[in-house]
Amino acid sequence: MSRKSFLILENGKVFEGKGFGAEKDVVGEIVFTTAMTGYLETLTDPSYYGQVVVQTFPLIGNYGVIPSDFESSRPALKAYIVRNRCQEPSNFRCEGILDTFLKNTGVPGIYDIDTRALTRIVREYGVMNCKITSTLDNLDKDLEEIKQYRVVDAVESVTPKEVASFTAENPKYSVALWDFGAKSNIQRSLLKHGCNVTVFPASATAEEIAAINPDGIMLSNGPGDPQENQEIIKQLRLLCEKKIPTFGICLGHQLLALSQGATTDKLKYGHRGANQPATDVETGRVYITSQNHGYAVVSKSLPANAKESFVNANDGTCEGVTYTNMPAFSVQFHPEACGGPLDTEFLFDRFISLIEENKHCR
Repeated sequence: MSRKSFLILENGKVFEGKGFGAEKDVVGEIVFTTAMTGYLETLTDPSYYGQVVVQTFPLIGNYGVIPSDFESSRPALKAYIVRNRCQEPSNFRCEGILDTFLKNTGVPGIYDIDTRALTRIVREYGVMNCKITSTLDNLDKDLEEIKQYRVVDAVESVTPKEVASFTAENPKYSVALWDFGAKSNIQRSLLKHGCNVTVFPASATAEEIAAINPDGIMLSNGPGDPQENQEIIKQLRLLCEKKIPTFGICLGHQLLALSQGATTDKLKYGHRGANQPATDVETGRVYITSQNHGYAVVSKSLPANAKESFVNANDGTCEGVTYTNMPAFSVQFHPEACGGPLDTEFLFDRFISLIEENKHCR
C-alpha cells in the first residue's frame, strides 16, 4: 500500500508523491543526475553525502539490487527521488528490490513525482535545500529548517577510519590512495593496472603517506565544499614537494588545485550524470564522461605552474589540469566511470606512464 509523501523546496514549491524506502523525514541539498543507467552506483557514491538525489531517467529499479555494482558499502545520500520505481526487477544478478534496499539502509524515497518539472526548477533556480516529509502540518517551520541546512564535515563522514592494503594479482607498482570518499572502482582500476594499493584516510599526514615510499599517489573523489578541507590542503601542499607522481580525480582534482594556490567556486546546479562532454584542450577531441560535482576549479585562478588540460564543452568550466613543476595531473570527471562511459580510462595508463618515467628520479 502506497503512502503519501511530500517534497518541500527551499523556494516554497511543494510536490506530492508516494513514499518508498525508509519512513522518515529528512532535510538535504537537492541535486539531479542525468545518468540513464547505473542507479546503484549513484546510490552508493560517497560524493552524494548530504544530498537528495533526483534521477531524471523515468524508470528506476528495473534490474534490482546488485551488490557487486556498489561503489561503497552503503548509501551516503539523504534521500532518493524517482518518477517510476520498479517492484519486479529482471536481471540474472539481481539480489533484491530497491524498496527493501532503501529501507534496510535508512534512505527515504519518493516516486510518482514529476521529475522533469522538478529538474527544470533546479536548473532555473540552482541547487537548493529541500525536505521530504509525510505531512504539511507546519510548513513555515519546515521552510525555516530547510533554509538552515548545510552540508558540513562531508569528507570526515565518508572517509575510512584506518589504513588498509590491497594486493594486485601481478603487482608492479605501489600506490597510496588518499581516500576522501573514494568510489570502489578507483581502487579496482589501480589493482587492474598492477598497483598494490594502500588506502589512507583523509586525516593522514604527508609524512605518513610518504613513509611507505609509494611509486604514485591517487587523490580520490569525495563530497562537499573542497575549501572546507584546509588541513588536507596543507598536507597535500607538503606532499607535492616530494615530487611523487600524483593523479587527482574529482574532489582530488580540486584539492590539488587549491594546494597550488587556485580557487574553487560552487556551480549553479553542478555536473552530475554519465553524459558530460569534456574537451581535450590540446587536441580538441571531445570525450563523454561520468561526472558528479557541485564545485569547480576557477580557470583564471590557476597558477603559473598549472596548465588547463580539459574543459567542459557545455559551460567551459575547468575539467582537468596538468602541472609543469611536478609529476602531477588531475581531472574533474571520473575516468573509472561506474556508472558511465569508459572513454577516458586511458588516463590510468597515463598515470602508470608517469610513475614509470619518475621511478628512478626520486
